[in-house]
Amino acid sequence: MSKHRVGAMVVLAVVLALVVSSECAPAQVTAAISGRVEDASGAAVGGANVTVKSLETGATRSVTTDETGNFSVLSLPVGSHEVRAERAGFKSAVRTGINLSVGQEAVVNLRLEVGNVTQEVTVSADAPLIDTTTASVSGLVNERQVKELPLNGRSFDNLITLNPGSINYSLKSPNTSTSNGNTFSVGGRRPLENMFLLNGIEYTGSSQLSVTPGGVSGDLLGIDAVREFNVMTGTYSAEYGKRAGAQVSIVTQSGTNQFHGSVFEFLRNSALDARNFFDQGDVAPFRRNQFGAAAGGPLKKDRLFLFGNYEGFRHRLGVSNVTVVPNQQARQGLLPNPTTGVYAPVTGLRPEMLGYMSFWPQPNGPELLVNGIPTGAALSYNSPKQSINEDFGTVRGDYNVRDQDSLSVAYTIDDGDNLTPLADPLFGSFTTLRAQVASIRHTHIFSPRVVNIASAGFSRSAFGLDSFAFSTFPASTDFVTGAGPGGIIIGGAATSTGAAAITSAGPNNAAGSRNRRNLFTYADGLQISRGTHQISLGVWFQRMQDNENIASRRLGQATFTSLTTFLQGTTSNFQVVPTATELGWRSLFGAWYAEDSIRLRRNLTVRAGIRHEFSTGWNEAYGRAANYVTDAQGLLVTDPLVGNSVYTKNNARRLFSPRVALAWDPFGKGKTAIRAGFGTYYTLIDNLAFLLNALPPNNGSAAYSGALSSFTPIAKGVLPPGSCGPGIPQPCTTFAPQGVEAA
Repeated sequence: MSKHRVGAMVVLAVVLALVVSSECAPAQVTAAISGRVEDASGAAVGGANVTVKSLETGATRSVTTDETGNFSVLSLPVGSHEVRAERAGFKSAVRTGINLSVGQEAVVNLRLEVGNVTQEVTVSADAPLIDTTTASVSGLVNERQVKELPLNGRSFDNLITLNPGSINYSLKSPNTSTSNGNTFSVGGRRPLENMFLLNGIEYTGSSQLSVTPGGVSGDLLGIDAVREFNVMTGTYSAEYGKRAGAQVSIVTQSGTNQFHGSVFEFLRNSALDARNFFDQGDVAPFRRNQFGAAAGGPLKKDRLFLFGNYEGFRHRLGVSNVTVVPNQQARQGLLPNPTTGVYAPVTGLRPEMLGYMSFWPQPNGPELLVNGIPTGAALSYNSPKQSINEDFGTVRGDYNVRDQDSLSVAYTIDDGDNLTPLADPLFGSFTTLRAQVASIRHTHIFSPRVVNIASAGFSRSAFGLDSFAFSTFPASTDFVTGAGPGGIIIGGAATSTGAAAITSAGPNNAAGSRNRRNLFTYADGLQISRGTHQISLGVWFQRMQDNENIASRRLGQATFTSLTTFLQGTTSNFQVVPTATELGWRSLFGAWYAEDSIRLRRNLTVRAGIRHEFSTGWNEAYGRAANYVTDAQGLLVTDPLVGNSVYTKNNARRLFSPRVALAWDPFGKGKTAIRAGFGTYYTLIDNLAFLLNALPPNNGSAAYSGALSSFTPIAKGVLPPGSCGPGIPQPCTTFAPQGVEAA
């Protein structure tokens, strides 16, 4: 497909957006009520006036039942509602206690009794626990669960595992910073295929590997700002896309007509902790404070509302640690004979290598022995300090402009830093992360049966990873001139078959990484209710900017087979990126969708839809994208292709996803739902930087072996071009689930 045809598709989608008036995400942050009004004999009451009122904000919506007595009220805010039905010649019927959740379509049937309309019959009851009209498979984590279930660290995303088939996939370790926060596998999908939405706008993370949202504390803060969230796992509607995994829709708290607020502090410390097995003295110090406040209320009753939340996280921990280090004799150039254990000077010792011994702490534990013979290695017990500071804040405003229009704006920020010591306690990783999400949503009611929701948003996540040295090291130990200490890996002790490997010394090999990810999102969704049909139309666009500088080993990393070869200065491998260049990746994602949900019978709903997604590829802003290509015989061309895109062919232009599903209440009592469906789901690739930023000509690594002094110190410079694999198809999942849910 030519660039002109791609441009035509974009123009067509924009025109469609303007026709339907504004943006998309109705089901992502709202709910709906449908039902039937009948008389005492069970006959349909057409022409009845049905009014739905939010008991939190006072907003009302009115519709009229059709000739079959059915009604549907779309795009309602989550929260507590009341439904009233009125018709001349009948008493008014009122249903209270209806608490709507995100993405829910509650069925509320009302029965009118003969009498005066001024008379009223009130029934107080919750909406059915089982959603019998929604064909999507989802798991709601409601407001009570969010607020009352105990969570270590107050990370609300841990509640995702309340859903069947969901597991926490995180590999948390104090010595790695490849991801921040938790990652989840839902329904067997890869963690990177999950989509997190905050008030309908993508909530993105940014680290070396993952774009799942999370903070430097390893937790997703802000539980007091979260009202509820819904985890959709299978046969979700055509308005959801970009990723084929779970769609996690989070809705923040909002102000109401009542002032409400809270102040909190949670404290954990080492006062009641037992001593760690590896602690050589007192219990390692530990202190964690989580504190904050939340408040919301009306600025103008029934019209203007405001909510705000702040949470602080402070963490200080002595990390109980055991390090394998060279012993005192090895620090003087002496190693034991592997047969007799007698220490002797190392043959071919290079005196400058003794300067690198300062990269390890002094031994204070026993020597490591093999069959009673010393190895040149010993243990060092230590308790370096970990320090984490994180601040989270949210503010949200809601404005009922008039009966036909409402606005909602929200801003969320999570800012923190994490200083974590490595296994070698003389070095640490200093991680910074600032995530921000801003959104605005406009709801316009053209008529009781036609509702449009327009939303726009900006998401940003800025990640940084630096090396931190707890000691001062001479410039003569730099592998790269003026860059600071590099990394050292020693495979064994006195010999390569000796004791366990010496603990790696030096900084994290990804030190100096920077990742700034910006997402500009616009969407528009139109919902039309006509008789038994509920039609959804919409478009979605997202502009991605991903500025990354994440080349590894820019300080140099030397590998030695043993302590002996280390003292001789003979490397088995040495890698370095002499010049690290920030690359600016760009892409435009888009989609349009159309869907019809048909109530074939009172207890049977069928949904059919289509979604078309596309991407402009993976492009570099200044034409520095490198990629390997093959010739006509399929052989790799040694000169790489360097240009605007890493793709030689864009496979993300015609991604059509048909989706069909049904929901059946076999007994018609609202207590059982049988769901089945079929659909295809694409994952638009938007996280290639980790792979591509390590490639020449801008970030390729140089590899050496032999005497360390023969190629160090290395001057900074640009390497010759290298390689990368082209032609990546967009991952696609075909899903056909069936399930039964009963109360």
